[in-house]
Amino acid sequence: MSDPVSSTANIYVPEEWSEAADSIAYDSVTSPPPVSFICGPKNSGKTTFSRHLLNTLLQRYQKVAYLDTDVGQPEFTAPGFLSLTVVDKLTPDLAIPCLKTPERCFFFGDVSSKRDPSTYLKYIFTLYDYYRKEYCIFDKRENPVRTELPLVVNTPGWVKGTGYEILVDMLKYISPTHVVKIYISAQNKNLPGGAFWFDGDGDCDGMVNIIEIKSARQDSFNRSVLVQKDACLLRDLRIMAYFRQCFPSDKPITTIKELAYALASHSPYEVPISSIKIRHLHCQVPSTEIYYSLNATIVGLAVTSEESEDLPWCVGLGIVRGIDTFKGLLYVITPVPQSILEKVDLFLQGFIQIPTCLLQVKGCRSLYVSSNVLPTS
Repeated sequence: MSDPVSSTANIYVPEEWSEAADSIAYDSVTSPPPVSFICGPKNSGKTTFSRHLLNTLLQRYQKVAYLDTDVGQPEFTAPGFLSLTVVDKLTPDLAIPCLKTPERCFFFGDVSSKRDPSTYLKYIFTLYDYYRKEYCIFDKRENPVRTELPLVVNTPGWVKGTGYEILVDMLKYISPTHVVKIYISAQNKNLPGGAFWFDGDGDCDGMVNIIEIKSARQDSFNRSVLVQKDACLLRDLRIMAYFRQCFPSDKPITTIKELAYALASHSPYEVPISSIKIRHLHCQVPSTEIYYSLNATIVGLAVTSEESEDLPWCVGLGIVRGIDTFKGLLYVITPVPQSILEKVDLFLQGFIQIPTCLLQVKGCRSLYVSSNVLPTS
């Protein structure tokens, strides 16, 4: 069992949080493994607690599934994604997020669910169904080596109005075994007490374990508990970290300027226009403007699902560096391996943009915002 009070290099975890994580990981001595739903208002510490809970669960289980529903501040992906990730290693520092390749993900294409709550929920439900199919419901006689995995569900901090309704729908669909509600000092911003997502006409006793903990920004020794967030800056940093993966880890890229020049000089993939469909998310674009709107943008690289064209699995992001309509080619910069990129048949354009700081580096903007024809090297 983990220590009651634990810390990493930069983050102190209060005893109340460790006790909550321990109760989820170790009180459930029988199968199935716990399904934990973490919720609370903005900047209450949901992500930090989720990281700590992951580490605690990994002391008992070899792997843990993580369903990330926060498109603005995702844990393991670039912004704009809803994802299911299987984690098998401890997070050494709770203050530092790290990119991981999801088991499955959808590109929602925005940093909030406000533009399209129904699609947002459909993606989440599909990811949860995938988790149930792959890691919960199975015939042990047919696949005796597969083990069931616990699940951690991290949620955004929009808990009022439509955000509250979305949260209620998620809770009803997922039916978690544990709900962790984090409270802040501003009472009017907190979620209601108890099992607020039940309609009131049923008895929820024994169906869910509700754990209520307080948010804390500092302990008695003035050690930081939460990571102070600048949402826009964090999103830009995550996008840059994602495209940093285009290059070997030993390549000396340590500054924004170095990354900007590296991306601008990086040889793009040539993708035949004829092999790709283009879908604009949350907006409509006239057919005559499709390629103008696509040039110098970030797109989700998706593979059309055999089950439904409305649910294309996404394999990563790409920067459309240029378009040659004469040769019928799109020029794309992406860390996605060519073997996977060859399966991509759909580009999804949303509102995730190239960080301004990359475009502001002298001599780089013109290499992204190009004319109709680009060189192939």
